[in-house]
Amino acid sequence: MKFLWKPSSHFNLANLFTFVNITAGLMATYFITQNNFVLAIALAWVGGAFDIFDGKIARKYNLSNEFGVQLDSFADFLSFVLVPVFLIFQAVYATQLSGITLITASIISIYYVISGLRRLIHFNLNADAGEVDKYFTGVPTPLGAILLWLVYLTNAYEILPAYVVMLAMLVIAWTLNSQIKVRHP
Repeated sequence: MKFLWKPSSHFNLANLFTFVNITAGLMATYFITQNNFVLAIALAWVGGAFDIFDGKIARKYNLSNEFGVQLDSFADFLSFVLVPVFLIFQAVYATQLSGITLITASIISIYYVISGLRRLIHFNLNADAGEVDKYFTGVPTPLGAILLWLVYLTNAYEILPAYVVMLAMLVIAWTLNSQIKVRHP
């Protein structure tokens, strides 16, 4: 079990937490395809919890390495970019839009995915393993996902129509790569 505490191990404790995040994201994606949005959201939040702890564990036990940085970004892309976009597309756009508005929603969804991916790649190119800046430049993908969950909920409770959800997704996508400063927790 020494591999759990070796920074060079691909299966150290921090990376195992990241693998749980990935598993939760994959399961959330499956449940979205089954229109079980409540379970999908619960799994996404489980993934989010493991995302918080993988970084804390990596820093506390000096387990950070380049593999872990890349693995964490992959998990973030799945859990905090693809899952919320897929949820909104399946639960809101596909059920409430048609024709040109559905095509527009598709384009906005693709823009969000590309924005999230660009943000994560940019972050990786500028991050050193184990170091944490005081501020993020641009909205981090987990915060973007939380904002999308809130937008989804406002639609689910019939507060915001699908057209406003589209606009909100567009704005949140833009903030991912903006110059907005967000304090690191």
